[in-house]
Amino acid sequence: MKTLAIAVTLLALGACRPAECAPPTLCLITRSYNFSITPSVSPPPAREAILYKVIVRDRENRQPIETGEGQIYANNEADASTWDGFRKGEEMGTYYGKLNFVTAGPWAVAIRFRRDSLAALETAEWMQDVLNERDTKIP
Repeated sequence: MKTLAIAVTLLALGACRPAECAPPTLCLITRSYNFSITPSVSPPPAREAILYKVIVRDRENRQPIETGEGQIYANNEADASTWDGFRKGEEMGTYYGKLNFVTAGPWAVAIRFRRDSLAALETAEWMQDVLNERDTKIP
């Protein structure tokens, strides 16, 4: 009986997730913001520019943040790193940044963001597995 109750609870919680958080989109929360992060390729391959679309909403009222600034960045255990500043997208509250992972393996990825130059930077972090680079040789 407990197993059934747990399963029903998990299904109910899953049903409450916003549609914008469906895979491959990753949703993260900081003190002030909700982030929906969608890569152009998932999982990303090494040595290829991956465009990240980041939708930023105010955590309290869910309104898009239009005047924000920030960056996306990543590094791995071998001290390789990649980063890019956000460019504002045409859609409300949407920002774009590119990462180019130079090697395959696990990478620590993060977003740093603030609503304006007077606000404190807030950081959201996650781990990302990067695949081997794609074989693009023409036979």
